[in-house]
Amino acid sequence: MTETGFKYSILASGSTGNSFYLETPEKKILVDAGLTGKKITSLLAEIDRNPEDLDAILVTHEHVDHIKGVGVLARKYNLDIYANENTWKIMDDKNMLGKLDVAQKHVFQRGKMLTFGDIDIESFGVSHDAVDPQFYRFMKDGKSFVMLTDTGYVSDRMAGIIENADGYLIESNHDIEILRAGSYPWKTKQRILSDKGHLCNEDGAGAMIRTIGNKTKKIYLGHLSKENNIKELAHMTMENQLAQADFGVGRDFKVYDTSPDTATPLTII
Repeated sequence: MTETGFKYSILASGSTGNSFYLETPEKKILVDAGLTGKKITSLLAEIDRNPEDLDAILVTHEHVDHIKGVGVLARKYNLDIYANENTWKIMDDKNMLGKLDVAQKHVFQRGKMLTFGDIDIESFGVSHDAVDPQFYRFMKDGKSFVMLTDTGYVSDRMAGIIENADGYLIESNHDIEILRAGSYPWKTKQRILSDKGHLCNEDGAGAMIRTIGNKTKKIYLGHLSKENNIKELAHMTMENQLAQADFGVGRDFKVYDTSPDTATPLTII
């Protein structure tokens, strides 16, 4: 019997580094590699996968917690890298990835669809203080998974693109009160709270209320700040707000935590 859908693992999610793994019968890809090549390799080993089997890395934006290991892995395993034109320009101008063969560099423009082997990938823009940030919806055999972190808000346009996916990785970056009372400089707090910053717990929950549908089975909370959030608080906020909006939390779908340094189990969708 032919396998349908695809498998994924959130290798790492948090302010210290982010990486997402996805595989189909034909392709194995990373989205971002914001940790050292050595750490990414050990995270892949947690799900019994090897970096030499990867086909490509998709880049969401140029911040170091998303691209730290991209160049190293690409050179060592001869991987193709996909990013949009503006992101490539800033990564090249600032030599963020080191020396790469031109044949490894591919443009994947924001707002476009890419058929990559046996999976379709749709890119969409987000509101974040990077040059041209984009995230992705993965689609195969009627199943889909959406990645959406690193955005200050979710527009109606974004909500329309990501609605009724089978699974989500949604940002729950900070609790507003913890952030306000914390030790960050005021300028940094303003950046995080701005429309080009990060989603707080309530806004992440609000985004899910607007977008989940009857296909949705899994919601993963991502990009939690170590300094400005508490995992249990983020989880409780998401579940409570969804329950108050009359969604069947725990019955129709489940909410899951992610970690900055431990991979989630390899899961089929």
